[in-house]
Amino acid sequence: MTASITAPARARALHRRQPGAALPAAPQGRDWGIVAFMAVIHALALVALLPRFWSVPAAASLLILYWVTACLGVTIGYHRLLSHRAFQLPRWLERFFATCGALSCQQGPIDWVGLHRHHHKFSDTNADHHNSHRGFWWSHMGWMLEKVPATAAIPRLSGDLAADPYYRWLNTWFLILQLPLAGLLFWIGTITGAGGWALVLWGIPLRLALVYHVTWLVNSATHRWGYVLHNSGDGSRNNPWVAALTFGEGWHNTHHAYPHSARHGWGRREPDLTWMHIHLMQRLGLATRVRLPEALRTRPR
Repeated sequence: MTASITAPARARALHRRQPGAALPAAPQGRDWGIVAFMAVIHALALVALLPRFWSVPAAASLLILYWVTACLGVTIGYHRLLSHRAFQLPRWLERFFATCGALSCQQGPIDWVGLHRHHHKFSDTNADHHNSHRGFWWSHMGWMLEKVPATAAIPRLSGDLAADPYYRWLNTWFLILQLPLAGLLFWIGTITGAGGWALVLWGIPLRLALVYHVTWLVNSATHRWGYVLHNSGDGSRNNPWVAALTFGEGWHNTHHAYPHSARHGWGRREPDLTWMHIHLMQRLGLATRVRLPEALRTRPR
């Protein structure tokens, strides 16, 4: 079953904004816990790049986990499934994708979804916590190092997820998922002769740093460079090279115009690998209520 979206939701919502509905945009001070965590992850990522840790199995662990966390976890799970409900899955499969998202260490599902919905509600306005008008660095990762007021809006924006006890647990304990993953990688590296620490360093800190920056490019680069197809009411753009790195998330102007669409790239010139995953699940009978814009459903092939 495929549902229809008739008009750019972002453009429709502009006139419905209530004065005073936004939280103040000014940060409340540096979040030193996040600063320390990011410093450690990036330092270990640089250590992983030392020649002594290079091996084909290490590179394979990076690529496989990059796909698991960036594509299955962040783009399918956290973004199109949980944040926008662009399609529905059986509960067990939905939780699987959410768990893959938690492996990205980009907060738990409740916090991630709440902040993302807040971004769409106030995109590129003063209330947007990664407002691109404040500069590339701020929208890329600067906002994350500060205590932003938008976090206060999370409970009212992601209450549907907070009602699930598994998501509440995952939201609190998502970081500990790296421990069994590290043990598995160390064991594989040991039995293959590639070196246990090599696989751990490539599969966790180097992979996390890569997925972080690729994900953040959607907040920064696609609000600065690219082309505009739709009146989305903000500075979002379609960016081909970001789309290539993010499994189709770089078709960002289309996404902001039709945020509840399961497909972001339109046509052969805008490949959307995430949509291909969703479409396959739809053909297998796993994904239902797949939402697509009417303009996309009726356009010539």
